[in-house]
Amino acid sequence: MNRFAPRAIVIGLVVGAALLAARNPARADSASPWFETDQGKVRLIAAAPAVGDASSVTLGLEFELAPRWKIYWRAPGDAGYPPQLDWAGSSNLAGVDIAWPAPERFSVLGLETVGYSGAVVLPMTARLVQAGQALALRAHLSYLTCNEICVPYETDLALDLPAQATATGYAALIAQYQAQVPGDGHAAGIALEGAQLRAGSPPMLELRLRTAQSLAAPDAFIEAASGASFGAPALMRPGPGDAMLRLPVYGDWAALLGRPMTVTLVDGARAMTGSVVPVRGADVVNLATLAAMLGLALLGGLILNLMPCVLPVLSLKLLAALPKDGQSRAASRRGFLGTALGVILSFLVLAAATIALKTAGLAVGWGIQFQEPFFLVFLVVVLTLFACNLWGWFEVPLPRGFAAPAERGNLGNLATGAFVTLLATPCSAPFVGTALGFALAAGPREILAIFTALSLGMAAPYLVVAALPGLAAWLPRPGRWMLHLRRGLGLLLALSAAWLIAVLAGETGARDAAAVAAMMLAAVLALAFMREPGPRRATLVVALVAAFLVPAFAPPRETAAAPEGAWRRFEPASIGGLVRDGSVVLVNVTADWCLTCKVNERLVLDALPVREALAAPRVVAMRADWTRPDPAIAAYLNRFNRYGIPFTAVYGPAAPGGLPLPELLTTGAVTAALARAAGR
Repeated sequence: MNRFAPRAIVIGLVVGAALLAARNPARADSASPWFETDQGKVRLIAAAPAVGDASSVTLGLEFELAPRWKIYWRAPGDAGYPPQLDWAGSSNLAGVDIAWPAPERFSVLGLETVGYSGAVVLPMTARLVQAGQALALRAHLSYLTCNEICVPYETDLALDLPAQATATGYAALIAQYQAQVPGDGHAAGIALEGAQLRAGSPPMLELRLRTAQSLAAPDAFIEAASGASFGAPALMRPGPGDAMLRLPVYGDWAALLGRPMTVTLVDGARAMTGSVVPVRGADVVNLATLAAMLGLALLGGLILNLMPCVLPVLSLKLLAALPKDGQSRAASRRGFLGTALGVILSFLVLAAATIALKTAGLAVGWGIQFQEPFFLVFLVVVLTLFACNLWGWFEVPLPRGFAAPAERGNLGNLATGAFVTLLATPCSAPFVGTALGFALAAGPREILAIFTALSLGMAAPYLVVAALPGLAAWLPRPGRWMLHLRRGLGLLLALSAAWLIAVLAGETGARDAAAVAAMMLAAVLALAFMREPGPRRATLVVALVAAFLVPAFAPPRETAAAPEGAWRRFEPASIGGLVRDGSVVLVNVTADWCLTCKVNERLVLDALPVREALAAPRVVAMRADWTRPDPAIAAYLNRFNRYGIPFTAVYGPAAPGGLPLPELLTTGAVTAALARAAGR
């Protein structure tokens, strides 16, 4: 071998290394090391490897994601959370502003999320404390990457930029994505001219645009202060000139009226961001959806007859079916029709009250009247008097003008229907929650239609017997047994009154509930043992008036009792952090007045398989007590388009947006949801 060959090889290697350094100088100094996972990798990059004389530095957070995996935009949609950076530990850093390139929409199983797939750089501007001085960046990054499951990650990124250097950085790459950050629309030829909200099923947000070119495949992403979410837009008018997009709204759409929202519009390479204040527009009615919801409401109303909430008025329902001496088939038919009419009229009154409350801008929900102590006292009084009536101690003669002598039971039948309805409202049956969510998110017409369908479903058994009065003939003939039955049914009503007093204790305290119970006992003793009409009537009036005065001078307690056992107090703000840490969270919304909630707790949530699952590591059980009004719980339910309870949802790394469970729980449904949320 030539003796100069080894020396030539060494010189060649040195020269080659120098040429490579000249082509891509100091690239390692312009970027942090990659944080690599099975789902992709991320690093911090700088447009230049040195600060120079500038007072700010251009940076980028670069993601390269595996196929079918995504990260989230600043407004992630129905689930997820965006990348978050904590710059504690950095030096010479005054603050960092992040810009967000135009995102894309991901639709999976009815959930609409917004983010990025493939590769993306989030451009950032770092403001310096001292211009021209070295910058040491220390960033703690937390982000969520999702495909069929979601995986949260946290890492620390470090990048040091000296005051001076002659090398180049990643300016071109960052500029490529900076160009994708939506502007005010001037360069894209798009202007946002207005927005209106239209009640419907679901409600709609209409965006009015002015565009120089026709829109091809536009998408719109809405950022609003309320908890409402938005579906994918439909292009109503493509332009050019006037264009229109229509987006479905889920949640409390009325809270959006008159409040500014940020709209980001993306149409291919064109994008813009602007602010608009929506106004109220004409209602929208989707007849196909309305028909389906009416069917669910009809079925849900029928199922309400089987729910434990209606058991307190079982005696009233049985009495309506009992045969009477000398009662004709026509009179029996009128009795059942009267009860059915009482149910229907009561639902119509509830519908009117709901419409009035929504029009006034107040929160509405199924069963919220049980959060009002005066309402509870009213039901306690009425049930106590009904019990005394069944025991033969108290009669309420009807004025002659109301009915003919043979028909004086008509108002009683109406009252039976009314109380069947009132005492059914604490609980939600299957299909009822879906139908009510649809109605309460829409306008007055939908509310009236859904409540009417619910009433027809609940009144269906009475209507069937009215149509076939011969069914009543299957019952035993009248006799002395009916007296004993009346006394037993009166005891059921008294127990129902006692249950309501226990609910009242949860709202106003045990002392005030005991005072109401004492007043009811005084009324019962007066009716049972006092024979002089004057003192009897005076004692009764004093007891009843005093019962109503108790809640007037006893304001509800401010805080709910802490949950027992493994349950934590409801803290919605902490759910996201727990999920990011890899925990599974079960949220159960309940109330003392919700009997279906208590059935779920006793038979399912307190069952051994569920208790063991909730006691497992990294599983958190939260209980939200809605016995008394709580705006945070109402807002939480509203996010799922729910307006009544029971309600249960499960969160986890594979379900960061929450998996709502059916109203009636089973151990299998709960344990399966916990496993699914954990990604198992």
